[in-house]
Amino acid sequence: MLERLNEALEHIERHIDRQIEVAELARIAMTSEYHFRRMFSALAGIPLSEYIRRRRLTIAGAEVLAGDRTLLEIAVRYGYGSGEAFARAFRAVHGVGPGEARRNGASLRSQPRMSFRLIVEGSSSMRYRVVEKEQFHVVGKKARVPLVHQGANPAIVDFVRGIDQGTVQRITALSDQQPEGLVAVCDDLDPSRAEGTELDYYHAVVTTRTDTPDDLDALVVPAGTWAVFENSGPYPEALQILWRDVFTQWFPSNPYRSRPGPEILRTRTTDDGTQAEAELWIPVEKAATAG
Repeated sequence: MLERLNEALEHIERHIDRQIEVAELARIAMTSEYHFRRMFSALAGIPLSEYIRRRRLTIAGAEVLAGDRTLLEIAVRYGYGSGEAFARAFRAVHGVGPGEARRNGASLRSQPRMSFRLIVEGSSSMRYRVVEKEQFHVVGKKARVPLVHQGANPAIVDFVRGIDQGTVQRITALSDQQPEGLVAVCDDLDPSRAEGTELDYYHAVVTTRTDTPDDLDALVVPAGTWAVFENSGPYPEALQILWRDVFTQWFPSNPYRSRPGPEILRTRTTDDGTQAEAELWIPVEKAATAG
């Protein structure tokens, strides 16, 4: 899997001054567009679209400093419809406009080429199981929140704190299947998974019940396959490690890929909040095989 991902990265470099289609990258990697975006962002730490933008403007920056082409020629070459659009994008990455960079020989920022390697430490095993589930419902309270890659999400924290205990108890009582009890559900994420894009967040339970109270929100989840991962340890570090290991170790080593659908996290913390047991449900499907 990682070898094919690296072939897709090589394709990006060969076509950096042309339109790069995610469908073609996914074809090279022999996976779906959805899973390719997920894998890339998990391994690289930034969305695919952002990596391509930074690489493109890194190379464009070298051409700006070289002075062999006009700024408009460089802008057009790298897919910008006007000098103004190029200048805005250039400044966003380099902190200075292209004209000023050329006049003053400014120091520019560089996005290095990436390649992926699997590092197997062997210090711990990952507990997982694969589950087939019939259609179910996620029922609880929903909010549209921005995506935050690191640290606590203030919008989610404020949202959950604003739900009164009576409502929480009514939601909890609706739980009738795994994962049991209150869960955090993320759905309808932007394909780029870029910082600040929005998603639907549910403070909810998983249930077969269809008689949802009018004051609660519901999400119908079709039948499908789920990979369920478990770990325990210091909170919140254990959760961050779990997410990282799923996409950097488990997917590259197993014949599955992620598919569209909600991601469900069940967390149980100790009374002092320092330790946690986590169970992460990821929608998956069998990956295509070579040949």
